Amino acid sequence: MEKVDIVIRNGRIIDPVNNVDFTGDIAVKDGLIYSVKSNVEVNANSEFDATGCLVTPGLIDCHVHCYQYATPLGINPDQQCLARGVTTVVDAGSSGEAPVGASTFPGFQKFIVEKSNCRVLCFLHIAKHGLSSAGCTSGAPGGEIDSLNQVDVDACLKCIESNRDTIVGIKVRLSKDIADNGRNEEEAYRRALKASELANVPLMVHHTLSTIPVQVGNSHEFGCPKHMRKGDIYTHSFHGYKSSVVDPVTRELFPDVIEARERGVLFDVGHGQGSFCWTVAETAANQNFYPDIISTDMHAFNYAGPVYDLTTVMSKFLHIGMPLVDVIRATTMHPARTIGLEVKIGSLTVGNEADITVLRISDVDLYLEDSQSQRRNLKKFIVPVATWKKGVQFEISKPEEFPNLQAMKENVKEWDKILVKDNEKPTF
Repeated sequence: MEKVDIVIRNGRIIDPVNNVDFTGDIAVKDGLIYSVKSNVEVNANSEFDATGCLVTPGLIDCHVHCYQYATPLGINPDQQCLARGVTTVVDAGSSGEAPVGASTFPGFQKFIVEKSNCRVLCFLHIAKHGLSSAGCTSGAPGGEIDSLNQVDVDACLKCIESNRDTIVGIKVRLSKDIADNGRNEEEAYRRALKASELANVPLMVHHTLSTIPVQVGNSHEFGCPKHMRKGDIYTHSFHGYKSSVVDPVTRELFPDVIEARERGVLFDVGHGQGSFCWTVAETAANQNFYPDIISTDMHAFNYAGPVYDLTTVMSKFLHIGMPLVDVIRATTMHPARTIGLEVKIGSLTVGNEADITVLRISDVDLYLEDSQSQRRNLKKFIVPVATWKKGVQFEISKPEEFPNLQAMKENVKEWDKILVKDNEKPTF
């Protein structure tokens, strides 16, 4: 009988890449997936009983900020992500590339990518200095594209060509407050589109409180997502601020948004501190518009609420009616495919590195907030139970306070600024 390191037994195995959804076992040997069957017969050093649980490929969070200590937003990917069931994260633009002597990417590579147990990849910011001095865009004037001198297509391309093992795309933030009062938004957007096309990588676009309209129709006006291409990622898809995908008057999705999805633009959650609104998400769900990718936009100011972790964000979409298998697909197969790594991560394919997450769906009676502290009563909640990265098991942690009432009291201050929202302001 074959000797293996560990067998995870009796879980409901969901692997969308391989069209797997059955109760069975997973055997791991030498850090790789050895067997996935209904009854694996091996001699194992240890066994893990996953009865009553889901067993999925290691979760992928396609939008975090983890350049800790070098940027204001940076979190620790091992503490806030790997310990919560996420085996791969993609940093969304914390670092950028400039001429020799003024680059922020090498530090990200040396001090974050190389030192983390969690697999860390990144979208390189189109601005040379990335987010080294940037906070959130709402109410924080001044940012990385205040000067177009910082938006360097050639430098971005050179960095990508030298670091394709880490860099999987390009990031641009389109918000009036961080672009010289909006004057630089369109040109930065054009340069980011050009760079991503030349590098043949996806462009992730942050689009909130922007001077670039969501809906332009057949006019010659430059729009977002109108000018995005197949495979590009529109993040923060469910915020309620100006630039929402939902028309504040009609409460319908803008036609340009629907057309963008039809041509292959991908819509990402990017929950963040301000970018998930229950009202918008429910409105979209009523029109059968669910995210292609579920991500957190986890950073230093939201991991203690309203984001908490990826499984919390997954639970929110389960609550509004997104099918469970699609929720798993949006945190495994879809992000892996989007960043061109589907053959390596995001599945339980035999021979792949053994990145595995065990989850439990718990019955709850939980009032959970969105980014502006509007609440919904959840009856089902997804929690991480165990996780393995390349066959090594890592300890699971819990949020220190959940839900965090103090965070809710702070975040409700933004309620008056959103355009698509509930009829009554939350009170505490």
